[in-house]
Amino acid sequence: MSGTERSGGVGVSTIEVVGGAPGYRPGATLSLWTEIRRQGSRRRTQLALGFMVLLPLIILTAFQLDSGNSNDNGGGGGGGEFSRLSDLATSGGPNFTLFTLLVSAGFLLVVVVALFHGDTVASEASWGSLRYLLAMPVPRSRLLAVKLAVSLLYSLAAILILVATALAAGTLRYGWAPLSAPIGGEIAAGTSLVRLMEIVAYLCVTLLVVASLAFLLSVSTDAPLGAVGGAVLLQILSNILDQITALGNLRTVLPTHYADAWLGLLSSPMQTDDLVKGAIASLLYATVFFSLAWWRFLRKDVVS
Repeated sequence: MSGTERSGGVGVSTIEVVGGAPGYRPGATLSLWTEIRRQGSRRRTQLALGFMVLLPLIILTAFQLDSGNSNDNGGGGGGGEFSRLSDLATSGGPNFTLFTLLVSAGFLLVVVVALFHGDTVASEASWGSLRYLLAMPVPRSRLLAVKLAVSLLYSLAAILILVATALAAGTLRYGWAPLSAPIGGEIAAGTSLVRLMEIVAYLCVTLLVVASLAFLLSVSTDAPLGAVGGAVLLQILSNILDQITALGNLRTVLPTHYADAWLGLLSSPMQTDDLVKGAIASLLYATVFFSLAWWRFLRKDVVS
């Protein structure tokens, strides 16, 4: 006998025999491809990825309608920074992609990432299938690792689909032009794609905070909506607190304080100080939350 692993209801343990049953290999249970297909067949996955394709087309249509209204109204009203960003969006495919990221990074991408990570384990518990997965038996650490890997994969796919669709739609409609920054300056057309990918990479790092928090909540509750909503609400709360200047330097420890630091990639020369701080802070938060998720699930009595 090599030890015990808790896998059933409260107080229930299964004895893991050295070598196990003939042909049993813990590393072969719940393969990555199996979980990819399972999650890919779910309606929430298909709707989330489909909306990533639809959003740039909605924005493009809105610009077309706004263009007609602006011609009739003489461009009155609605000024300010957002108006300047809108003007940049129609100046080329890379700029349209940048605008799409600007309007989606603060909330939409947060919801999508929270959905993939907050629903993955909690949904199994709510359906009553989690204990059967563990009884197959699938080692708990492997179950978490596979589910986390697939959640990260679909989150990355959603972001890349959004960017690719925006870039294709924007280029077809407005052509190709150098990437322009909202605060001024211009990036050569040849390096626009590289800069966009750098922006996407930073967004992916900062969104790890949302992913890890949603994953922690997912292994702690049987309610998928609670896990997803909890991660989104805490992100919103962090954004609100970050706007309170009375907090002073305490705001720098908030997970969303450096969320917009990627705008430094659009300046000339690039401003990377906040970028580095934001990446380090995000990785630290993600490490803590993912570690807590593992610690919590390995010691949890699974009753559903």
